[in-house]
Amino acid sequence: MKNNLSIDKKVLDLAKEVENDISEELKSSDDLCLFNTEKVLNAFINNDVSAIDFNGTDGYGYNDVGRTKIEKIYSEILGAEDSLVRSQFISGSHALTVALFACLRPGDVMLSITGLPYDTLHEVIGIRENASSLMSYGIKYEQIDLVDNEFDTNRIKKTLTDKKIKLIEIQRSKGYSSRKSITIEQIEDIVKEIRSVDKDVIIMVDNCYCEFVERKSPLEVGADLIVGSLIKNFGAGLVPNGGYIAGRKDLVHLSSERLGVPGEAKEVGPTLDMNKRILQGIYMAPSVVNASLKTAIFASCMLEKLGFDTEPKYNDSRADIVQSITFKDPDKMIKYCCGIQMASAIDSYVRPIPDDMPGYGDKIIMAAGTFIQGSTIELSCDGPLREPYTAFEQGGLTYEYGKLGVMKAITEILK
Repeated sequence: MKNNLSIDKKVLDLAKEVENDISEELKSSDDLCLFNTEKVLNAFINNDVSAIDFNGTDGYGYNDVGRTKIEKIYSEILGAEDSLVRSQFISGSHALTVALFACLRPGDVMLSITGLPYDTLHEVIGIRENASSLMSYGIKYEQIDLVDNEFDTNRIKKTLTDKKIKLIEIQRSKGYSSRKSITIEQIEDIVKEIRSVDKDVIIMVDNCYCEFVERKSPLEVGADLIVGSLIKNFGAGLVPNGGYIAGRKDLVHLSSERLGVPGEAKEVGPTLDMNKRILQGIYMAPSVVNASLKTAIFASCMLEKLGFDTEPKYNDSRADIVQSITFKDPDKMIKYCCGIQMASAIDSYVRPIPDDMPGYGDKIIMAAGTFIQGSTIELSCDGPLREPYTAFEQGGLTYEYGKLGVMKAITEILK
């Protein structure tokens, strides 16, 4: 086979060694995939999915049987009382914004217990000034940082004792930070601690990048609401846009009225030709997430052997599909991202450069030769150009494509 990717022979040899080293981790990922695949298949069977459910609606979207079926499937898979799964969500950040505005009122206090949220929420909250932010509506914001990648339980409980907190936000994925992502076990433990002090505070979890990476969802260990994107794990690279909010029925109802119109709630929202795509996305999601996890494990081990700092390590437990790589050198970070772009099916001839992006305070470099714009379940690599120059790689529709992308990127930084 002609090596059009021009992957260095040393990299190919290292890859063979690495695949032998990570065989147990790859097998464990396959076992998880089978567990979650059975969960998804059961949800399809239990909800009597048929070809009729592929049909969409237009206009107002009244009486959309496929949309109703999709939201029941999401609820069963996630352990939710109700779900809102809509293409009207622009992104995961949009879905999070809708949920926050739905649950909070002027004078309420929102508390983040995983430190500073992801960059695109800074203007939503008002950390960076914006006339449409939560803070501009009189909603207060406080945060408690993690301590050694663990919840600061004592400080959280003291804050709940001293003040009336309306909503606690937990961001599972690390975003553009150096911390570890939050596991289901950690969420279960902190929910118990929170409930020992305040039984009413809303616990909302940003679940982006985390679906099907573990065997349970945050709702199954006591969270009230979870939010995610359909161009990440749940969409499997097949769904062109959308997001979801799932959890307590009353909170999902409030979210549906915030997304749509008070009084109409979940009854409106045309699906057009989306139902079949969303159903196919759910069906394929465990397998595509498995490919992403294997790609991340492979990348972590390869780069660790080359002397780079990686998080998680290849044999660590994982809470999301994100693999961070610290280069400590902007040139190497840019070259790695360029290598990922070169090994993409779409826009392989393009070279990404750091630049300003809406919602971010730093210049961002983003390699994403994706079929769907911004789809991070497809192989992509991005990050802010700031010390210590860490890139965040995620996705891989198949392990084979992901592996080729990683090997090409490593070839570029070794030149």
